[in-house]
Amino acid sequence: MTVPPQQAHGALRSYGRIKSRPIKARQAALLDSLGPKIEIPEGPFDPKTLMPDAREVWLEIGFGGGEHMAGQAARAPDILIIGVEPFLNGVASAVRHVDEQSLANVRVHQGDAREVATRLPDTCLDRVFILFPDPWPKARHHKRRIVQPEFLVELARVLKPGGGLRFATDWAEYAEWALERIAASGLFSGALGDTAVPPADHLTTRYEEKRLGDCAPVWLDFTRL
Repeated sequence: MTVPPQQAHGALRSYGRIKSRPIKARQAALLDSLGPKIEIPEGPFDPKTLMPDAREVWLEIGFGGGEHMAGQAARAPDILIIGVEPFLNGVASAVRHVDEQSLANVRVHQGDAREVATRLPDTCLDRVFILFPDPWPKARHHKRRIVQPEFLVELARVLKPGGGLRFATDWAEYAEWALERIAASGLFSGALGDTAVPPADHLTTRYEEKRLGDCAPVWLDFTRL
């Protein structure tokens, strides 16, 4: 799997480091052997060409270690799930999950989801997940958050009308930030009901269980208008 440049398209990074501890030997081997087989293509591409018989196409932005992505893929083998994660260690973990569960409906990319979105055709996605993104809690760093007006426009472009957008965070101020900007976009409806209860189809990850934020997880589900 090719490691992309840290910021190819000039926008502010919405994430921090891209690698920490050394990658385990088995995961490194899988990155070299399985990684290229499940990597998304370069340049513009139609997800349907990756799995022509897919019933739906989902995108997970910042999949962490890949637990949620792999679990959802195992539940629904007829749905193609594309995962984008800048952290190389997370990609290595996700590739291991794909291998261990023999998942044929997952494609991954190490890099910036905003860049990937620009390469997708209109109305090609049925769902988008943004689960526990980097909160960038300091006010001077808020401009680096993934939820920004211009990116919401791009997500609305690639989502089908009626498609779902799920945002989750364990930072109270970021939940308010996201809700305000998604509502202000006029492109989505939803986020009603009990936002403190995980959706019925959610899969809890080890990250959530660590409770690293300043509040219990907040769940916001939206529908593309």
